[in-house]
Amino acid sequence: MHRPLVITEDQELLDDLLRVAAAAGVEIDVAHAAPHARPYWRRAPLVVVGVDAADALAATGPPPRTGVLLVTHAPEDPEVWRRCVAVGAQAVLELPAAERRLVDEFAVASEPLVRAGETICVVGGRGGAGASVLAASLALWGSRRGLRSLLVDADPLGGGIDVVLGQEQATGARWPDIVEREGRVSFAALQEALPTFGELTVLSWHRGESPPIPPEAMRAVLGAAHRGCDLIVVDLPRHIGPAAAEALSRAASTLLLVHADVRGVLAASQVLIELRRHTSSLAAVVRAGAMRSDVISTSLGIPCAGVLPDQRGLTEALNRGDAPGIGPRTPLGRFCADFLNELEPR
Repeated sequence: MHRPLVITEDQELLDDLLRVAAAAGVEIDVAHAAPHARPYWRRAPLVVVGVDAADALAATGPPPRTGVLLVTHAPEDPEVWRRCVAVGAQAVLELPAAERRLVDEFAVASEPLVRAGETICVVGGRGGAGASVLAASLALWGSRRGLRSLLVDADPLGGGIDVVLGQEQATGARWPDIVEREGRVSFAALQEALPTFGELTVLSWHRGESPPIPPEAMRAVLGAAHRGCDLIVVDLPRHIGPAAAEALSRAASTLLLVHADVRGVLAASQVLIELRRHTSSLAAVVRAGAMRSDVISTSLGIPCAGVLPDQRGLTEALNRGDAPGIGPRTPLGRFCADFLNELEPR
């Protein structure tokens, strides 16, 4: 993977650009003189030219290319637009005002692969419905079949989805460590910071006081995952705040887990009112019980994605610290296989 290229002889400007690249979690190549940039010019995914080096670079006659930006500390410089045209830059970024955009540009350029991952949100129709177990099972199933997957715990009061996986002692960042993240971020940097097990990366919570997730942080995380993952599964709280709304707006499908009894359906219908404010891609997953799935689907006005019978030994396994069993003969395994096999071609 080639790195972004910076061309400047201005040490103060270079210091700022190195700081911005660090904020984006990327490494860069630096050409301190315009002729030194020639070997990198075509292959760099992004070229950032200091205004001080623009004339010297133009004199070398670099071939036209996309992904060139001109950066300056002097917004009043009348020559800046002439230099922009001379080096074939697509935009002029004035620092420090444009630092956030430059972080975004560095992060996008450093992505090793664009995967266009699908986001699935899971929410319980009532407390204790098993939404966290279903979310964890979907992400596990995907990762074990080679899909690069991110499991996001968006419920600060849920006890931590890393516990569902039996990985609460795993080292790595949790939500409180990254809630101030905004703008684009490289998924490679995110994956390196978070607990990762094979193809599965997990974003959960520390124990103790839990700050709310800013929607900007959720946007940054899901944006990075969309570019770097095949599958993103978000475990949502039943009360939809700004961060949960951000996730819902990005979801290809939102699964509402419904207990098949009168109280379960009534509770789910209340949650559904909130969900419909943010997404129309909704389906019910029915926990087997006294009511038929077709009656529940008709009552709620959303399709049924499947029925989940009780899984023998699941509670005991979770209490031992084991991940949910998703073998091909288990109810969870069969549901995940059917649902994700249908989703994958899309």
